[in-house]
Amino acid sequence: MLEINLKDRVGVVTGVTSGVGLGVARMLARSGCKVSGCGRSSEKSEGALAFLEMLREEQAEGVYMSIDVADVERLQYFVDSTVKKYNRIDILVSNAGVNVFEGAEQCTLEKWQFNMDLNLKAHWQIGKMCKPYLEKSGKGVILIMTSNHANYTIPGCFPYNVSKTAIKGLVQTLAIEWGGPSIRSLGVAPGFIETEGNQKWFDGFEEAEEERARTIELHPVKRIGTVDEVGALCAFLASDMAAFISGTTYLMDGGRSALMQ
Repeated sequence: MLEINLKDRVGVVTGVTSGVGLGVARMLARSGCKVSGCGRSSEKSEGALAFLEMLREEQAEGVYMSIDVADVERLQYFVDSTVKKYNRIDILVSNAGVNVFEGAEQCTLEKWQFNMDLNLKAHWQIGKMCKPYLEKSGKGVILIMTSNHANYTIPGCFPYNVSKTAIKGLVQTLAIEWGGPSIRSLGVAPGFIETEGNQKWFDGFEEAEEERARTIELHPVKRIGTVDEVGALCAFLASDMAAFISGTTYLMDGGRSALMQ
């Protein structure tokens, strides 16, 4: 039986206090990786404590820091602190982001800039900060979390969908310009995943459960994905079993994009 082995590697994961980020951190930890995680919540918050409890359950090593990834100085401090503690970075999973859903006409410049700083610029910034250590690792991997909105979208999801589409280009550029034997760069584009954010989406409808059922019916697999499934894909892509994969973005949407609607 093949097992993903990330033993002795150090992974940096942003946005680990809930949802996809916590699922990614869990699956990296389960594969033997040390996990340096961050989130906007304080060190004593429920989300931070959930991350640390997950590490204990997985018998894994890791740390948590309260960081806003849109703050470049704090982001650099996070990377520097990780290197100071572990003396290396082998894997970067740049996951942190929020849904900024507006219309193209209604969106203000302030919301556009907030979205671009958090959902696009921050990925590039932390990638640059981690690059020297990923090169030194010799097996460095950059994984950037995007969305199925990078492939297809719906009205009212601007400018979120724009930044997620741009991440595909960022992944390709990093793979080409920073590539070689030392660093691979990839994107992961989940669709509907069981998270608090997606539940808020359903709750925005008058008949939330009916909307959930309708959405599930649009998926050939007849269910919504889990954060651990996203994490498992990330752990595989970060491992030596995926050593020939770089420069591409993986869509995982339960087959929804295959169905004409």
